[in-house]
Amino acid sequence: MPNIAKQKAKSQAKAKSRSVARTAPAAKRSPKTRATAKKTTSSRASTKGESAKPASRLIDERIRSLGDWRGKTLAEVRRLIHEADPDIVEEVKWVKPTNPLGVPVWSHAGIVCTGEVYRDYVKLTFARGASLEDPRKLFNASLEGNMRRAIDIREGDELDAKAFKALIKAAVAENLQVSAARSR
Repeated sequence: MPNIAKQKAKSQAKAKSRSVARTAPAAKRSPKTRATAKKTTSSRASTKGESAKPASRLIDERIRSLGDWRGKTLAEVRRLIHEADPDIVEEVKWVKPTNPLGVPVWSHAGIVCTGEVYRDYVKLTFARGASLEDPRKLFNASLEGNMRRAIDIREGDELDAKAFKALIKAAVAENLQVSAARSR
């Protein structure tokens, strides 16, 4: 019997070490808390006693680690996102051994978009992209789904900054509308 108790305790300890601290959704935070979360939100679990790094630093690391056109593209997209919505919250999700720096995520009342990096392109996936108007036809990937839409940016592609910022604003507005409807 003692072995079973030890195994259960060990299993619970492993599960706890893999768990990720969550923060309240941005819509439910005070403006002061949102500003703090913007600087400190990180989904990277602490290991070996080290403190978790702020998401913005992890995204900075991700950009630096790429060191090529993909890093420059991700940095430019990040800049445009912050210009479009100064209240956007940066997070890093889906940290795993094959992707130790995780995936950059920009949220405001829910996920606005993610920034995944592949060998040949940078993929910006909008969580509610199917609900958004896209008059400039920026979405060029994941077009068959009911929820998400994505923009694949390949080396040499130029992103229409004005249309992209309008898309970010529309995604935030959609998240706020859905959030308000849920709270009724």
